[in-house]
Amino acid sequence: MSWHLFAVFFASTFLISATPGPNMLLAFQYGMNYGVKRTLWTLAGLSLGLFILLLSTLLGLDVISRQSPWLLTVIKAVGAVYLIYLGISSWRDAGGSLMKDAREMSEEVAIDYLVYEEGTADTLKPRLLSSAAVTFSPSNMTLFRTGVWVSLSNPKAILFFAAFFPKFINFSAPLWPQYILLTIGLFFSETIWQIVYTLGGKKLASWLDVGSRLAWLNRGCGVIFIVIAAALLAEVVNSFMI
Repeated sequence: MSWHLFAVFFASTFLISATPGPNMLLAFQYGMNYGVKRTLWTLAGLSLGLFILLLSTLLGLDVISRQSPWLLTVIKAVGAVYLIYLGISSWRDAGGSLMKDAREMSEEVAIDYLVYEEGTADTLKPRLLSSAAVTFSPSNMTLFRTGVWVSLSNPKAILFFAAFFPKFINFSAPLWPQYILLTIGLFFSETIWQIVYTLGGKKLASWLDVGSRLAWLNRGCGVIFIVIAAALLAEVVNSFMI
C-alpha cells in the first residue's frame, strides 16, 4: 500500500468517524454522565468490539482472496452498490440534532435497555444492544461491557468494512502489513473522535447543531461513499477487460 493511498484512507475514515453514530453518542453521553476518567473504560470496550468486527472482516477477506478470487470481485461489486446506498441515504437523511439524538437514545434506554435484578443493581440486562446510556452509577467493568455490547450490536459494521476496505487493499501484495496499517489508521481516527466526543461532547453538539453543519458533515460522508463506490466499480469493470 502506498502512503498516498493510506492518506486517502485515513482522511476518509477520519471524516466518517466524526459522524455521531452509536459509538460516538455513547462516548458523548457517558462523558457527560460519568466524567472523562470513568468513560475511558467504555472507550476501551468500544475499541475491543470494533477490533473484533474488524478482525472478522479482514480474516474473511483474507480467506476469500486466497481461495475464491472470483468471489472477491463479487464482493467489490456488491460493496460498491452498498456504499452507493449509504451515500444516498447519508445525503437525503442529513438533518438532525446531536442533542436530540442523545435524548432519544436516553428515552430508548429507559424503555428497552436496563432491567434491575433484586440485589444486583449493577447488572446490565441488555434488551436492545444499540442503546447507549444508563441511569445509575455502574462499575468500571459494567462500563467496559456496555462499550463492547454497543460496538458489537451493529453487525452492519462488518458489511461496511467488507465494502469499504477492498478499495484500499492490494490483494496481489502481502496482505497482513496492509491489514495492520489499515487497522492502525482506523483505530487512530476512531480513538481521536471518541476522545473528542467524551471531552467536549456538549460544545461539539452545540457547534454541530448550529445551522446545517451536521447536515453537511453527513453529506460529506455520503460523497465519500459514492466516490469509493465508483472506484470499486471501475476496478470490477477493469478486471473483466483484462
